[in-house]
Amino acid sequence: MRPMSTNPPDWTQVRLVLLDMDGTLLDLAFDNFIWREAVPTRYAARRGITLAEARRELEPRFMAVAHTLPWYDTDYWSEVTGVNVAALHDEFRDRIAVLDGTIAFLDAVRASGRPMWITTNAHPDSWKPKLAYTGLAHYFEHIVSSYDLKAPKEDARFWIGLREQHPFEPAHALFCDDSLPVLNSARTYGIGQIVAMHHPDTSAPRKIFDAYYSVARLNELLPLPRAP
Repeated sequence: MRPMSTNPPDWTQVRLVLLDMDGTLLDLAFDNFIWREAVPTRYAARRGITLAEARRELEPRFMAVAHTLPWYDTDYWSEVTGVNVAALHDEFRDRIAVLDGTIAFLDAVRASGRPMWITTNAHPDSWKPKLAYTGLAHYFEHIVSSYDLKAPKEDARFWIGLREQHPFEPAHALFCDDSLPVLNSARTYGIGQIVAMHHPDTSAPRKIFDAYYSVARLNELLPLPRAP
């Protein structure tokens, strides 16, 4: 386990950059709208109940699988709710937004010679339309989803599977994410440099991360030297 650190990343030790997608590259406001507004609204219409009643029914179902693979599985929730969750991502795609500073950071990392991978809990029905809409996919050497590895990032099996599928040195990797359980999992696995994203949703207040160095936007990590 790596010791906790609230220091900025040491770029001289970074050879690989691992980035979360929602809340790190993209505005988490889109996902929060889908799950807190669109899904309950369509579920209420389908069941003939009020939105408040729909939320009361769905909330315990969400919490029962929090931070497990089904929590992120659009197929699972489409079956549970009778709402085509994947279709909602297309219907409301104009709400998908790249966070300020993301492109500047990605360009700088690429210019430094470091490869970048996306490591996401998002189901393919979620991450594929987002990357297609934003055009960010070309920056990344690999896009790895917990759906592919059969374990969420909160689970050590994700990191084990990631390294088996795409060998890398954890001690020389930088990882950015907005979820405390995910950050803790990465630290426990031995990821060398960890950054918390404390303003993943532009429509919501900032988060507090006492145990990690945190930034609102990726470009706050600039400038950076070339890869060692």
